Amino acid sequence: MTKNGKISDAVIRRLPKYYRYLGDLLKNGINRVSSNELSKLTGFTASQIRQDLNNFGGFGQQGYGYDAKNLRDEIGKIMGINNNYQVIIVGAGNIGQAVANYAGFYEEGFEVKALFDKNPKLMGLKIRDLEIKDIDDLPEYLREVHVDIGVICTPKEVSQNVANILISNGIRAIWNFAPTDIKVSENIAIENVHMNESLYTLAYYYKNKKEIN
Repeated sequence: MTKNGKISDAVIRRLPKYYRYLGDLLKNGINRVSSNELSKLTGFTASQIRQDLNNFGGFGQQGYGYDAKNLRDEIGKIMGINNNYQVIIVGAGNIGQAVANYAGFYEEGFEVKALFDKNPKLMGLKIRDLEIKDIDDLPEYLREVHVDIGVICTPKEVSQNVANILISNGIRAIWNFAPTDIKVSENIAIENVHMNESLYTLAYYYKNKKEIN
């Protein structure tokens, strides 16, 4: 439930960082935190943090700050992290295997149920005890097994077709690692992850810091 209607994408994209740093505080036995302290951790201003959280009700107490566990739990609910999600990965190459092997994926309630690929050399191999399946079996699998999220780790040439197969078989959320933007309708949630774009951004900051120094 939001306090001020539609929330901007900028606010939504800051929430995971709050969630992560609050988790770090709790692991270190810190149960109370102020917006100023969160500011030092996250790099966002204290005013920005308070404005972001006020979109959802605030959660803090004047003179006390925020209860770290309660705030993290509430942010988790806002983002839907308090739910468990069934996930499949299409494309079992280096990126697909890295996603499947990422322990944090499972710790946050995202469970990889199956991996698919078209490479016959990968058929039968196991990643975290999951046998890589033939991509030709994907539609039948989706008809028989409930899946919440499809992860695409294929070459860009086939990624749109894979997305179409996922969507036509009931998938409503896609995490796309293919180096291209996938086109979906408005009722599909999609997150395009372009590692090159992040690297280009890093190169820009590096270039400018060298010029300053």
